[in-house]
Amino acid sequence: MVKPALILPPIPDERWELATQMGVTDAVIHPLEIGDGRTHWSYDDLLGLQNWLTDAGLNLSVIEGSVPISDRVRLGQPGRDEDIEVFKQFLRDCGDLGIPVVAYDWMAGVRWARTEAHTESRGGSLVTGFDNEKVQGGPAVEAAEATEEDLWEAIEYFLREVVPVAEEAGVKLALHPDDPPRPEVRGMTRIVRSVDAYDRVLDIYDSEYNGITFCQGNFAAMGADIPEAIRHFGDRINFVHFRDVDGDADRFVETWHDDGPTDMLAAMQAYVDIGFDGVMRPDHVPTMAGEDNSNPGYHTKGRLFAIGYMRGLLEAARQNR
Repeated sequence: MVKPALILPPIPDERWELATQMGVTDAVIHPLEIGDGRTHWSYDDLLGLQNWLTDAGLNLSVIEGSVPISDRVRLGQPGRDEDIEVFKQFLRDCGDLGIPVVAYDWMAGVRWARTEAHTESRGGSLVTGFDNEKVQGGPAVEAAEATEEDLWEAIEYFLREVVPVAEEAGVKLALHPDDPPRPEVRGMTRIVRSVDAYDRVLDIYDSEYNGITFCQGNFAAMGADIPEAIRHFGDRINFVHFRDVDGDADRFVETWHDDGPTDMLAAMQAYVDIGFDGVMRPDHVPTMAGEDNSNPGYHTKGRLFAIGYMRGLLEAARQNR
């Protein structure tokens, strides 16, 4: 069953209340740094957060964002074995607490790249965008000398090490696409940028615990047919980012969920048809009236709109099945 979810802060505020008022029971957490510079990775940190959410009527269903995978791991550099052991313990802690999904990415050196955060959309709302021409020039990132072969060797090594631990812990891994899904960004090589690349990743270790974050906006920027790709990956989709973009991997803008080029009802129908049983959250929403755009793509009002839209699509898709 599709479970509409929201990113919520690790400390309660009105967004926790708004979620439960909308009938959302599944929380996606991006851990923040705490006072001593650590992140919320220890068992006790996770337990405290889980108890807090449970008391509020929420499930800690996905952890994503800055999960403990270093660029030494992504690049296959010396020291990766020690860092992989940290991630393995993190998976064991999540498993002990019944946290079912950990989403991660393979973007070394350059993270999510955007060049615009104040592009006007419907009614004067603001959306983010990317234009590759605007990131040309300037110093190359430190890890830019890495080749595709380096990155493929590193992810193969990583998956063979960690997927057995994920299986034992009962925690599903969900690999997010490169964003934007280009061969390189500021000289830094990318490899998780196509349906074929994902097929290669999934073949490295054949397990439902080696799965993907199906970020619709990135697959749209790849030029993939969204409903077809959903059916192609089927039960290897462990987590969904429900969003859309107008453009391609070289240049795009985010769109309102109901105003992009993708047939979102057909996408939702595909999730229902494959029997997707997991968490789906809206992503990269417009900034609306009364919001200061200090956190582009992640303010509250657009997410409330998106949850309502997703629920309507889900009801229609279930009736059409």
